[in-house]
Amino acid sequence: YGPNGSGKSTILKLIAKVIFPTKGSIMVKGRIAPLIELGAGFHPDLNGIENIYMNGAILGMTIGGIKSKLEKIIQFSELEDFISTPVKKYPSGMKLRLGFSIAIHSRADIFLFDEILAVGDADFKKKSLSAIKSLAKDNKTLLIVSHNLNGLAEMTDRIIYVQKGKCSEQI
Repeated sequence: YGPNGSGKSTILKLIAKVIFPTKGSIMVKGRIAPLIELGAGFHPDLNGIENIYMNGAILGMTIGGIKSKLEKIIQFSELEDFISTPVKKYPSGMKLRLGFSIAIHSRADIFLFDEILAVGDADFKKKSLSAIKSLAKDNKTLLIVSHNLNGLAEMTDRIIYVQKGKCSEQI
């Protein structure tokens, strides 16, 4: 939690190894499922199913694992009618649905969510919140960046305030 430009998304990118620190190092133990930018990891010319396989593989899922979870991923995303459409034609909310669904069905130990509460309709947000709570109950590590303090309070047991790249206050 923190103001725009405070470094929240940058911290997630550093953990996901999308970018690298100029000083120091970051050590991560476990598989990471980053959902830090809408559509990141998707190939725009591939359809939803093809992107599920590609993104699932990036997240460490096997082809067999993806096949066994394919219908659950599609059903959770609620994109059955669009799953054969190239992702470049998806609006941002549909990309979020697909990316979120793939991530939560992966075998990751650590989930990185950037502004997951900012996109999507009320029903999908509610379903996503339930899925996030389920991951937490399964002892998964969740790092969630948001400007929605009330939403964060519903999902987490600890909120850290980030300002100018530093954790300056624990709420």
